[in-house]
Amino acid sequence: MTPDTADRPQMSVEDFEELVRRAPRELRNRLEFLGGRLCIRHGPLDVEEFEELAAAAPETVRLEYINGKVEVKAVPDGNHGEIFMWLLRQCMQHRPELNLMPERGVKAEAYRKGRARTDGFLAPVGHFRSHGEWSAPDGALMAVEITSHDRDTDQRDRIDKPIGYAAAEIPVYLLIDRDNNTIVVYSEPKVGRYQQTQSYPWGTTVELPAPVSITLDTEELKEYAD
Repeated sequence: MTPDTADRPQMSVEDFEELVRRAPRELRNRLEFLGGRLCIRHGPLDVEEFEELAAAAPETVRLEYINGKVEVKAVPDGNHGEIFMWLLRQCMQHRPELNLMPERGVKAEAYRKGRARTDGFLAPVGHFRSHGEWSAPDGALMAVEITSHDRDTDQRDRIDKPIGYAAAEIPVYLLIDRDNNTIVVYSEPKVGRYQQTQSYPWGTTVELPAPVSITLDTEELKEYAD
């Protein structure tokens, strides 16, 4: 990650001000904006308070609740969107009975106390019918994250989310890493950790394990190397 992207703020001051304006009254005085980051005064929010705040947030602010902390997920750029569509096409080709739902909220971590916004969540067609903003992980096959060029992506996508998704027993976590031009496949969740982790450079053939069972041709990803 280059220094300019590593220092990129989580959100703009304008977005923070709009978030405060929309937030539940009892939470407004607990929100601060320091060093380009959203901070919570007087101790962390509980998951119920977080859900209230996330529901009130403007469309330009995507909030997650990871390890008991409120995080701001970067708004995707054009390459991020193209990579998602590449993956969507491959999933539809190999497994038309499945949907790769974009930007799906998931109840993650132990006891489902985390709230993660996946870049994609793979599940049978119709699986998300009647779900609210945050879906239980039951029955889903794979969570997908595509890294963004922000200073929190290392901790969020490479450390916290593998733990959170494994604890929720999501069978496969697919990380498309734009900083390292790799695909990382996490599988076999057990006791809160994925037992298998394999990394592949862009351009190789990637076999996603069961229950996903999809073969990815990653040659096209080279076009999106930053």
